[in-house]
Amino acid sequence: MSENCLFCGIVAGSIPSQQVAENERAIAFMDINPATRGHLLVVPRAHAKDLRESAPEDLIAATLLAQSLVTTVIERLDADGANLLSCIGAEAWQSVFHTHLHVIPRYKDDPLQLPWHPTPGDMDAIAATAAELR
Repeated sequence: MSENCLFCGIVAGSIPSQQVAENERAIAFMDINPATRGHLLVVPRAHAKDLRESAPEDLIAATLLAQSLVTTVIERLDADGANLLSCIGAEAWQSVFHTHLHVIPRYKDDPLQLPWHPTPGDMDAIAATAAELR
């Protein structure tokens, strides 16, 4: 636990939240700044700044909990799909520095638009980048 971490406070129960699910290593609660109806956050109980620092067991538990919640929001909220998002670093929109996954239900006519707009890339540059990553 980190003393000044909002999500650690939620995990500990000292900060109120609308918790909806949990397992031994992770909890899920409603985002108070929802992108769409039903937007949830899934956080490992153990503090880590982001997924690079999280124990593999914590990431597995959080991912499995998120997986079950994707099914839940689609079935119970009549969502048309869902986004699963992890922001790593301030430049990638991370605002709370405790590993977390966003489960964002998506609806056919919802107004949510991420700033990324896919366009075809340069296939040679893509291949070169792939080679750098191998």
